[in-house]
Amino acid sequence: MKILLVFLAVFGLWRSPVLADELADIEKQIAAIEASMTPLKKESVGLSQKITAAKVQIVAVEKLVTNLTVKMIDQEADLEVQKVLLAERVKRYYINSKRYSPLLILLAGGEGSGLLRQYALVKAVITQDKNQIQKYILDINTLTANKVRLETEKIKLSKLKTDMESRFGFLSKEILKAETYKAELSRRQQELVAQKLASLNLPTSLGAGPLSCSDDRKIDPGFGSGFAFFTFGIPHHVGLNQYGAYGRAKAGQNHHEILNAYFNSVSFDKKPNITIKINGFGSMSLEQYMLGIYEVPNDWPIEALKAQAVAARSYALAYTNNGANSICTTQSCQVYKGGNKGGAWEQAVKATEGEVVTKNGQVITAWFASTAGAYTYTSSDVGWKSTDWTKRTRDTNGDINSFEDLFNKAYDKDSPCFYAAQGFRKEYNKSAWLKPSEVADIVNVILLAQKDASVQNHLCYKDDSPHGCTDTWDQERIKTELRNRGGNPFNNIDSVNISDWDKNEGRVNTISFSGDSGGVSFAGNTFKSYFNIRAPANISIVGPLYNVEKR
Repeated sequence: MKILLVFLAVFGLWRSPVLADELADIEKQIAAIEASMTPLKKESVGLSQKITAAKVQIVAVEKLVTNLTVKMIDQEADLEVQKVLLAERVKRYYINSKRYSPLLILLAGGEGSGLLRQYALVKAVITQDKNQIQKYILDINTLTANKVRLETEKIKLSKLKTDMESRFGFLSKEILKAETYKAELSRRQQELVAQKLASLNLPTSLGAGPLSCSDDRKIDPGFGSGFAFFTFGIPHHVGLNQYGAYGRAKAGQNHHEILNAYFNSVSFDKKPNITIKINGFGSMSLEQYMLGIYEVPNDWPIEALKAQAVAARSYALAYTNNGANSICTTQSCQVYKGGNKGGAWEQAVKATEGEVVTKNGQVITAWFASTAGAYTYTSSDVGWKSTDWTKRTRDTNGDINSFEDLFNKAYDKDSPCFYAAQGFRKEYNKSAWLKPSEVADIVNVILLAQKDASVQNHLCYKDDSPHGCTDTWDQERIKTELRNRGGNPFNNIDSVNISDWDKNEGRVNTISFSGDSGGVSFAGNTFKSYFNIRAPANISIVGPLYNVEKR
């Protein structure tokens, strides 16, 4: 089928710092797949309904055929009875006709009138019998014709049902192929996004040391007015929010309350001190290993340290499959430096000795990250394997009605990466600020892509031919191409507004722009995707919840 041709693609690798070109291609392919699957699914549903209707019709026709057959048998039986009666009456008629001949009736004189009446009566009965026989024959002929017609319709319906079932089976297979391919594209998309985020060198957890997100609001890019896009938190937003634990501990929560805030319906159990293998360090007991983990500062509140200790112990047991496998010593697992970190960390490890987080009796992979930006997500939300112990959490002390509320009420508000613009260019004081014309260019790119999906390989920030983004169009070319397709491009953007965002789950729903060509709005995720494709250097929006600052 022609619609399946869009499923053919060649994957490349995404180079740092701009990895957006292949992501754009994948997003284009996913959109094409979804568009092509819509009529397939619609036809599939329609066929399914038609097959069901055909089955009902066939059953009804079969019932009609059965009823007609019964009627025909009854009619044929009645006809045979009538034939016997008719034969007997005809026999009597001929006997009587000889007995009551017209000559005899004429010669009978006075008695002739009685014979004449008898003769007329017999003749009338015979005529009635003949008419009845003809009616039976006509009825049987009609029933036979109807039966033949219904049998023909039954055969046609059966063939139609078979053809539809065959078509339905084909469409189901095609839909399955499309769904499978779409899932593969989505998986690849997540990998490419991860590569781009990796180019920003954002720490996964505090194990890499103090966070160094800069506040671009304090940086002057040197070009006057402009816009910067600030993300709440840094990846990966799943599990224990380390700075959130810090804020919760300061608010008086114990380590069980903290862990329950970030993991879904979990329990706490004690496990024996088994031996595990650590890459580069050999084998040691679990509790000895725990003393050398460097994930959070020693000067944090003790309950936050306890929460981290229980999460780290759970992670180690789950990751190594109860000691069957080894564990790495970097942020890819959790940071281990050997020896004994001592101080409050040692106190927290010993106070929680053997304690782990479990779900349905199994130790969970208790993920953790430095800063969730007031919202955590499930593992499947970020493209990982679905789990029943991760959950979406609004990590705040009280209800939220504005971004200002987040700055005041988020438990992880003290993180330097709670609200930051990610990425920079060498020029403009190494900031993430964009000129109004550059924001207008991103808006024009989206408008052009919405009018013509075939231009995706021209929309990247720069040429990247190994990955399919060749002949990148500059700002003026984008405007020209948009005009050629009936669009009205922007030269400058005057204001940007996050007009709608989900305050319970923490994601932008709608972002609006106004400028010299009027106003336009986009879905939050759509704008983020194209921003990460077109924004200069490695400037990126790294999460679902972001805001815009203007200078």
